[in-house]
This record gives sequence, C-alpha cells and structure tokens, in this order.
Amino acid sequence: MNSVTQTTPAVQRGPFRAMLYADLREIIAIEQQAYIFAWTENIFRDCIRAGYHCRVAQPPHRLIQAYGILSAAAGEAHVLNLCVRRELQGRGLARPLLEHLLEQARAAQAQTVFLEVRPSNLPALRLYQTAGFCEVGLRRGYYPAATGREDALVMAREL
Repeated sequence: MNSVTQTTPAVQRGPFRAMLYADLREIIAIEQQAYIFAWTENIFRDCIRAGYHCRVAQPPHRLIQAYGILSAAAGEAHVLNLCVRRELQGRGLARPLLEHLLEQARAAQAQTVFLEVRPSNLPALRLYQTAGFCEVGLRRGYYPAATGREDALVMAREL
C-alpha cells in the first residue's frame, strides 16, 4: 500500500444525517479550511434553529466528510452552503450531497431550487451545471474577496 492511500481518508458517499449543534466545532474547522471568508458558528446555529435542511455526510465512526444547508419555503428552495472537507475535494462527494439536498427540496414541495456561486469557483460551477442548474442572474459585489468584492452567479434548477 502506498503512502497516499495510507494517509488519505476513505471516501464513502453518505450516509446523510441531520446536522447537530455538537457537529459545529468540526464543521467550523472544515469551513475555515475551505473558505477565506467562512461562515461563523452563529450562522450555522441560526440555520439549525430556523429548521433549515442542514445535512452532513458522515460514514459511521468517521469524521464529517461534507455538509450542506438548504432552505425551503413557498415553492422555492435555496442551497445556502455546500462544502466538502478540503482533503476530500475532487473525489465525488459533492454530487451525492447536492442530490440529497435536491431530494429534501422535492419533499418540501419546492418547484425551483436557487443558489449563488462565485464565478471563480470553477469546480462548483461545473458541479452545478452538470446537475442541471442554469445561470439566471448576477449579484454584483455579493461576496467578500481578498481585493474588494466578487460577484455571484445566481443559478436555478426546476425540479
């Protein structure tokens, strides 16, 4: 067995479960490694408290591999956050989690799912495009960036 295999965590796509307040320490660590402008613990707490669909991918007896948050109301849903642990990115974990969130949207009777994504986040753009999302708008200066602000592409998918 080579050293890469020995040091790289095993990937398992799911199972998915509800995010708990007890998960937040680990989730914040993942978030801060993935994003320069990470969500705060209070934002995650508010999402759980509000009853959003907050999900984690965590195989039994393993670390959290990914998490996602979806809000749904009045026939619409919004993917608010989708993140994969940095060392597991590019290994196919985001797609099953996104599909799980879309199932949650269907169960909530949403007809359309929206999300925002940085134009510079090419892996996320590819994921969303191949999952059937289309660009429907632009939010200028939506995201903080190292040098000012970055626009957000608004994407949507009909269910």
